[in-house]
Amino acid sequence: MSYPRLPALTRRTFLASAAALSAGAMLPPQSNARAAGLREFRLRAGPGRAQIAPEPYGDTAVWCYGGRLPGPEIRVRQGERLRIAVENALDEETTVHWHGLRVPNAMDGVPHLTQAPIAPGETFTYEFDAVDAGTFWYHPHQRSFEQVGRGLYGPLIVEEADPVRVDRDLTWVLSDWRLTETAEMRDDFGNRHDMMHNGRVGNTVTINGRVPDIFPVRKGERIRLRLINAANARIFGLDFGSHGPVVIALDGQPVEPHAPQDGLVVLGPAMRADIILDMTADAGSRVSVTDRFYKDLEYRLVDLAYDDRPLRETAPDWPVALPPNPLLEPDLISAARHKVTFNGGMMGAMVMQEMGGSMGEGSSGAMGGMMGNMGAMVDMMHSGGIWFINGVAAEGHVMDPMLTLARDKSHVIAMTNATAWHHPIHLHGHSFRVISRNGEPTPHREWQDTVLMSPRERIEIAFVADNPGDWMLHCHILEHQAAGMMGVFRVA
Repeated sequence: MSYPRLPALTRRTFLASAAALSAGAMLPPQSNARAAGLREFRLRAGPGRAQIAPEPYGDTAVWCYGGRLPGPEIRVRQGERLRIAVENALDEETTVHWHGLRVPNAMDGVPHLTQAPIAPGETFTYEFDAVDAGTFWYHPHQRSFEQVGRGLYGPLIVEEADPVRVDRDLTWVLSDWRLTETAEMRDDFGNRHDMMHNGRVGNTVTINGRVPDIFPVRKGERIRLRLINAANARIFGLDFGSHGPVVIALDGQPVEPHAPQDGLVVLGPAMRADIILDMTADAGSRVSVTDRFYKDLEYRLVDLAYDDRPLRETAPDWPVALPPNPLLEPDLISAARHKVTFNGGMMGAMVMQEMGGSMGEGSSGAMGGMMGNMGAMVDMMHSGGIWFINGVAAEGHVMDPMLTLARDKSHVIAMTNATAWHHPIHLHGHSFRVISRNGEPTPHREWQDTVLMSPRERIEIAFVADNPGDWMLHCHILEHQAAGMMGVFRVA
C-alpha cells in the first residue's frame, strides 16, 4: 500500500498528532471507591472498526477491546489489586492473558490449562495483585494467531511508587497488519506458509493502532517511552536517528540504564522496552525513527517533529535508574539445570544436521532420538507438526508437563534454537535473568519474560520457580506457537 505525503507541521496538527500517539485513556472503574487498593475495570472483546490506514483509505474491520484499537490502557500503582471483568462479545471463545505479570496460575488466561475459555456472551472476572511495576500488556491466548492479529490487545502499566522524573510518560503499542489495497484485513490467518516460515508479517505498520504521521516533541524535553511489540511476528529494530535512547527497563523489569547495542532498540513479538529519550535536535526540525531490523527492508516509522518553541535549551540531568521489583535472585551454584531445544520449521532438518555434533550430547528424550534419525522430524512434519520443543509438537493447550521444577528452588534452563528462524521465547508466571548467550555472559544480566533467540543461538536463563502451577513456555511468533512450539513447565 502507498500513503499520502506528510502534511506541513502546524500548531493544530501538532496537537492532533500528540493526542493520537499518546497512550489510550484508562478504563473507568466500575465504582469510584479505591478501598484497600482495589481497582475495578471492564473489558469487552468484540468486533469493531478502526482507521488503521490514513485517509483517504476507509476504516478496517477489527476485533478489539471496548471498541478501541489498541484496547484501553489500564494504568494502576504498584501494590494495587486489580479486578477485571472480561465480557466476550465475539462469536467464538476467548481468554485474556496478562503478559509479563506474575499472577496466580488460575488468572493466567490459558484456555484448558488454567481456565475454561470464556464462551460467547459470557463474562469471566480476573483478580490479581500488581506485584511488579513496569510495562505489561494483555491479549487473548485462545486462537491468538487470529485474535491478536485482528487487534485484540492493550497496554497495562503499573506505575512505581517513586517513578523517574520525565516531562511525558507515553506508550507506543507497535503492531503490523496484512491489508488489501482497500485497507481491508486479509483473511489468511494461520496459513501453512506463515506457520513454516517467520509468521504473519504484515505490510502496514502502526503505532497505537494507526499508521503514524508525526510524533510531536519539543527541544529540551525528556520522554519516558514505553514500547510494546504487539505484532504476531514482526521484529522491530528502532533507530532514533541523532537521539541516543537510554534503556531503563526490559519486559517491565528495571535494568541498569544503558545505550542499546548498535543503537537499535530491538523488540521481538511480546517484548517491551522502557527508554528515556531526550529531545536534543533544533526547534522546528524533524528526525526520523527508522526500523532497521530486516536487512534491505528498512523503512521510516515516524518523524519526531519539533515544535518551533523549545521547552528548554538543554536536556535535564535527572536520575533515570528505576527501583528494583521484588524478584528472588537465583543461586547459580545450587541451581538445577535443564536443557530445552527448539527445532522444526522450514530448513529445520538442515540446521539440526549442522548443529548435530554439538547438540546431541546431553540431549534427552525425543530430541536425543531424533538426532540419530533425521528422517524422524521430516515424518513428524508430514503428519501435521511443524515446530517442536525437545522433539515434541504441542497440540492444543492440554499437555503433560515437559519439565517439573522444584518450587522455591533456583533453575537454569539452557535453550538452543536449532532452527533457521528467530524465536521470542516467553515463560508465563515468572521473570528470568538472561545470563549468557552462546557461552558469553550477558553484560546486564537483564530480567525478562520473553527472550529473542537468533537462529542457531544458545541462551541460558535463570530464575527461582516461586509461582506454583502449570505454566506455558512458547514462541511468541503466534503462528509458531499454533504450529507446535509450546510446552508446559510444572512448578510443584
